[in-house]
Amino acid sequence: MARPIRKALILYGISALVLSSVSFAQTGATAHVKETIDKVLEILRDPALKAPDKEEARRKKLKEFIYPRFDFTEMAKRSLGIHWGKRTPKEREEFVSLFADLLEHSYSKRLETYTDQEVLYTKEQVDDKFGLVATKIVSTKENVDIPIEYKLLRQDGQWKVYDVVIDGISMVSNYRSQFNRIIETSSYAELVQRMRVKQESEALSTVPAPKQKK
Repeated sequence: MARPIRKALILYGISALVLSSVSFAQTGATAHVKETIDKVLEILRDPALKAPDKEEARRKKLKEFIYPRFDFTEMAKRSLGIHWGKRTPKEREEFVSLFADLLEHSYSKRLETYTDQEVLYTKEQVDDKFGLVATKIVSTKENVDIPIEYKLLRQDGQWKVYDVVIDGISMVSNYRSQFNRIIETSSYAELVQRMRVKQESEALSTVPAPKQKK
């Protein structure tokens, strides 16, 4: 093979490798998680949304951004465990909606306590379908590191979070234990009723109190 042609092929191979690496960095699991966390923290840190009477607006913004990035159906299915297969399509639809609202509120509340710390991205593991991104919340003031792992599922070429593990505790596993205990000691209907009540109480808590008349 002529030297110029061989050199051109080598350069092409290097360029292709570099470009594919850049593409992976931009669309990979870590990039997805980082973009999600950065946007959530941006919303939580926004001074215009920090006032008590802005909680409803803040939650709306968080919901609009978080919902497309989490696979709430997969999370709800895993959290309900063996009881998922017994549910009708209508029951599943309602449960996913209630669960998504519950988890979105819980996740944003947890992140809200970490808004002044630094987020480090320490590890990524991926295969064709599943991925894991390990992060660490670093607090220099309190000298405490909090590990948070995001488990992801690839769907139609996009990564979506299906579990969050905070300081070794899986949110999905934690909910599954709670849900199973309620269903086994009472019923599925009781679980749904409790979730509805919690959803309503959280919705009411975001409504500003009426101003006192002078």
